Amino acid sequence: MKSFDGSYSSVEAVLQEYVRIPSVSGQEQEAGNFLKAVCRNNGLFISDFGTEDGQYNFAGSVFPLSSGKPNIVFLNHIDVVPESDSHLRDPFSGDIEDGVIYGRGTIDNKGAAMMQLFGILSIMQDPNLAQSPYNFTFLAVSCEETQCSGGVSYVHEQHFTELNPSVVFGEGPSELTSLMEGEFIQPVFGISVIHKKPLWIELELKSKTNGHGSITPLTYANKELVAALEKLTRKKPKAIYNDINIKFLKDIAQHHKGGKKMVLKHPKLFRPVLTGQLRSYPELFALFTNTITLTNIYSNSNAVNKLSSVAGAQLDCRLLPETNEQEFLAMIKKTLKNDDIKITVLKTMPNQQVSSTETIYYKNLSLAIQEKYPEAKTMDMMMPNINDLGSFRAKNIPAYGTLPIFCDTEEVRSVHGKNEHLHISSLYNGAEVFANFLKRMIAEE
Repeated sequence: MKSFDGSYSSVEAVLQEYVRIPSVSGQEQEAGNFLKAVCRNNGLFISDFGTEDGQYNFAGSVFPLSSGKPNIVFLNHIDVVPESDSHLRDPFSGDIEDGVIYGRGTIDNKGAAMMQLFGILSIMQDPNLAQSPYNFTFLAVSCEETQCSGGVSYVHEQHFTELNPSVVFGEGPSELTSLMEGEFIQPVFGISVIHKKPLWIELELKSKTNGHGSITPLTYANKELVAALEKLTRKKPKAIYNDINIKFLKDIAQHHKGGKKMVLKHPKLFRPVLTGQLRSYPELFALFTNTITLTNIYSNSNAVNKLSSVAGAQLDCRLLPETNEQEFLAMIKKTLKNDDIKITVLKTMPNQQVSSTETIYYKNLSLAIQEKYPEAKTMDMMMPNINDLGSFRAKNIPAYGTLPIFCDTEEVRSVHGKNEHLHISSLYNGAEVFANFLKRMIAEE
């Protein structure tokens, strides 16, 4: 691989340079220019889909997009979340210590992008490449973290036909058993085929009550909103078992032993026991319920001694695929028990299609993972978090999410956290999986 200036460099060295360029959502141009230069210096054909902050997107393709070949797209995002006040080290350091690289984006999503890119570049000298029935494209986009209109949405609106995607690969689960309790027979790699639907909501309550804080009125905006929010946040979420998460439990059961295997294999029979156990693991229970997370509370007054006339809050809700959005909003309104609270939908997404596991793309990805990790199995699953793959599924393009590496719990919890990091060996392992997949696709009729 060649780095920004065209010199040969290791994957971790390129990732170091990439991480050291801060690219918080809306500020992607500098990091995008660097990444685009890496692609161009390594022989990929560049197509610009926007070149400004907040709308910086480009494709690096093995064949020109004008070739018209059906396109296998590897999707990643340039932006990262902002740094926090409690970082243990410079969040954009790119430091390497004991085989681990540190910094914003080392996993989400710059490290994952390096796995994709190196996988593509490793097949550039394949003697059969010229006869490939497919194009292979590295697609880097802006503002995935904020879901702004200048990222993948802009690519869809302006360049979808040009991109000509037949399948898209992007963010998804890593190896699962290293993150779960229990004894497992073998490693299990998840491949996401759908994710929950986001519904971002704003609540606002206006009150005519105002004045000095030393006199407490019977009702005022902050008090009434807090009382309503308490009802909502204390409401116990209902466990919902659908075809997707039941299949997930049954697939996991195959890798367990004893009584736990029996419970997971028959989730409906053991539903009361199983639901109680799932509630103890929020990351897992999120696959079985519609979640409501209170992310922000505000008012229109910063003075300690002045009553606010407006109080507001924001909710990050994630809905299971079969959930009716209007019925969910009606439930929230009923639970708040305050008709004066205005409910505004800030963000939603179109309904998605579950990507089939019967495609040649899914099958070859599974085989590529097993080629790298011979003892491993793969399984399809739903992701609780959103990403840009959903926009392709909404257009009936199969889209699969995977991070085909072993991640320990500490690494996973570092994502968006104060000390994000990734083992360098994972960069090479992930890239090898993608290279295995691409070689299989080159050989397809």
